[in-house]
Amino acid sequence: MPSRPYPAIAILALNPSLDVSYEVPQLIPDQKARATLTRYDPGGNGINAGRTLKSLGVRAECFCLVAGEIGLFLQRALEQELDSLRCVDVPGETRVNCTLIQAQPRVQYEVVAAGPTVPTAALEAVATGFLQAAGQGFGVLTGSLPPGVPDETYASLARRLRDNGARAVVDAQPAVLKPALAARPFLIKPNRYELETLCRARLPTRDRVLRMARDVQRAGINWVCVSLGGEGAVLVGEDEAYYAAAPPITVRSTVGAGDAMLAGLVAGFARAEEPAAALRLGVACGSATAEKAGTMLCTADDVARLGAAIEVHQIHE
Repeated sequence: MPSRPYPAIAILALNPSLDVSYEVPQLIPDQKARATLTRYDPGGNGINAGRTLKSLGVRAECFCLVAGEIGLFLQRALEQELDSLRCVDVPGETRVNCTLIQAQPRVQYEVVAAGPTVPTAALEAVATGFLQAAGQGFGVLTGSLPPGVPDETYASLARRLRDNGARAVVDAQPAVLKPALAARPFLIKPNRYELETLCRARLPTRDRVLRMARDVQRAGINWVCVSLGGEGAVLVGEDEAYYAAAPPITVRSTVGAGDAMLAGLVAGFARAEEPAAALRLGVACGSATAEKAGTMLCTADDVARLGAAIEVHQIHE
């Protein structure tokens, strides 16, 4: 088990999933498509971030809600994937998400389930454990919210983390991220589309993305990282901003790439690395995951290989 010469890291996974991915030559209406590759992986944003942190040798405690037989299968699958897993049971069944990757023409389809309805008592139980584990370290709030969980949940938890002296990290859809901004989290990581939706503006260029990220950051957020897919990412702080270009890769699947990028950023900041180094690590993790088939995530060797090729430039605004 890796040592922890850095602050505690706790991850909240309120809507984990079993991720099933199929690669097929082509999808033809009303015809069976035989898969050339099939994978079953534990998934959900928080789970993916935790799995990536483990591959980087960074210990984190993951707190999640599980339900039914799929939930039991998920827990067994995670025994070797996470350093620490704390589960709270809820009624129903843990969701199953499906990714279909067609070879010709190359297209990726994703079907995402809603998840089981979460009782208030179960939500409070898992949140309490998460907050205690985060201590004065990092609390990672990422992913969709299942039925029964209000959109303001991350905002409330981010405030409680801040009141406890911890640093909140939020990566979520705009409807959930927007109320959380008022809690002034330490780090947020929207992609370009999410930032456009959040700010109700088109951001076709990197300069426009940078200016909008700066506006969001000035609301009291320490760091805003915007992922730009194949273009890389920008990282904006109070007194500095950086851009990292994505390394040249062959993209096989984008599932989990954003979660891996978030984990790389958290690992960098937790280890007190320079912001440029944290951004490089995040982009390397995201890119290394995009190279993998289906729902596979990056390995430490892949991250090291790609990280060596990534240049980070400070942006002078």
